[in-house]
Amino acid sequence: MKKKIAVVALTGILAAGPAFASGYRIPEQSVNSTALSGAYVANTPGADASYYNPANMSWLENKWQTDASLTWINLASIEYTDSNPANASRNSGSRTEDFAMPNLHVVSPEYNNFRFGLSVVYPYGLSKRWDNSFQRASAEEFTLKTYELNPTVSYKINDKLSIGGGLRAIYAEGVVKSTTTVSRDLKGDTTEYGYNLAVTYKPVENLSLAATYRSKIDLNIEGDARLSFLGTQLYNGYAEVSVPAPAVLALAAAYTCNNGNTTAEFTYDKTFWNAYDKLDFNYAQDFSTHFAFAVFDNPKAKNWVNADAYRIGVTHKLNTQWTVMAGFAIDNTPVPDQTLGFELPDSNAKIYSCGLRYQPTDNLTIGAAYLFDDKESRTVPTNTNGVNGTFDNSAAHLVTAGLQYRF
Repeated sequence: MKKKIAVVALTGILAAGPAFASGYRIPEQSVNSTALSGAYVANTPGADASYYNPANMSWLENKWQTDASLTWINLASIEYTDSNPANASRNSGSRTEDFAMPNLHVVSPEYNNFRFGLSVVYPYGLSKRWDNSFQRASAEEFTLKTYELNPTVSYKINDKLSIGGGLRAIYAEGVVKSTTTVSRDLKGDTTEYGYNLAVTYKPVENLSLAATYRSKIDLNIEGDARLSFLGTQLYNGYAEVSVPAPAVLALAAAYTCNNGNTTAEFTYDKTFWNAYDKLDFNYAQDFSTHFAFAVFDNPKAKNWVNADAYRIGVTHKLNTQWTVMAGFAIDNTPVPDQTLGFELPDSNAKIYSCGLRYQPTDNLTIGAAYLFDDKESRTVPTNTNGVNGTFDNSAAHLVTAGLQYRF
């Protein structure tokens, strides 16, 4: 069934990424990952290994493993101040945003050195809304929701080496609205597929080295577009556009000391945002000579760059029941000055997190975690999107609570 698509602004759907990761990624999909600022690849002791490193499923206790959690996300109001005092009417703040994001991970017992897993996660998304007329012209509302089903498998080659991988199925839906002399209103969806790969090597007893890779997935959205000017309909017909969910490479090392009670992990990940070089729309009608071409059909340069993140996490067992965790990360933005817009006023960030786990019985573990993403202020000179000012107060708070059960 076709969906309504105000095609001009699908850029916002996938550029209106969360304020707590580079671009629109959401790395935090469990209590452990939230508590460790995403430094959770080489050492993954729960069922969430199915998502973060399926090769590590080989090292889990030989039981059914389950992990269910709920994350509450709060995005602070981003304040914009124009550099030209004569444009004080453009000074405004975005709305605060709140979301609830459930996650589920399951891992099977061992079958002839094979383990099987399944994760249901939300890897991208957010909502960014502005009420001021200047920002509403391009970003009244940009909302993206994604749902990923990720079945995985691991194979234990020997006591030192395991490999894993899986299939990624992502369903994405979005809403875009902007209000000016040109009206834009979007609702669309798609389902696309990719894969992920993983390997873990343990050269000595206390050291784990790991690498994971998630493939790029092109989100090819098609449907009907409704475009209007001063209340007069300009177009109502077929439209299509493709935007990338970029590839991600993660390299990690984890070392356990203090009689097995303390584990420290360093993770480096690179998100290949250079796949997002432009945004181009196609219609059943030729707009190349139409006055609306510049708004609706002219390809928009993005020129995003690959983004690096550096993550450190420490896990310490206080006793047989209590475990504490803490993390820190530096996360760089992929969005260059010349193409930054109000749908994603992104900037480099420092991330701080902590959490704990409580194990009341042999089979049950309860956990909670908190993460604070502190974005830098960013001043942008006049660019192609009309931005000429400073963005302040961009930040996100995440609270995750969940439980692990083994049987």
